Amino acid sequence: MTLSAKAEHVQDTLRTLGLDVHVVKLAESTRTAAEAASAVGCTVGQIVKSLVFRADEVPVLVLASGANFVDEERLAALMGTPITRARADFVRQHTGYAIGGVAPVGHPQPIPTFVDEDLLQYEKVWAAAGGPFTVFACSPDFLATLGKVTCVKRVADLNA
Repeated sequence: MTLSAKAEHVQDTLRTLGLDVHVVKLAESTRTAAEAASAVGCTVGQIVKSLVFRADEVPVLVLASGANFVDEERLAALMGTPITRARADFVRQHTGYAIGGVAPVGHPQPIPTFVDEDLLQYEKVWAAAGGPFTVFACSPDFLATLGKVTCVKRVADLNA
């Protein structure tokens, strides 16, 4: 199966960041955490949900365990500014991806990012790779190192 241009971009970004993994294209949708877990054969907690919020005109990315929900009030308190869930056009503008396929890497500009500490309990996690049928597996420690590219903070207290 050939990868889409978005998935190829994610693959190239991962390699540039020193991660030797392969983006996988699946026949089943990975748009939701439950669909992704079923498609790759892991627990929902091992799925990385890439959730984009809006703090005024600034995007904020939360990489949350698929088993968790983000408490928007706590995120706003951490940010020190009101936040809202981003609309589809805002997500695409700032990440380059559509909702349901937002990868944690490969954005046009660095995005302040919070990583859910619950992801760190797993040996391997699965994240979106630019579309609703593409994913990649990585160590959750890799997500915590994205501070080299973006501002990463762990967010265990954001789970509602």
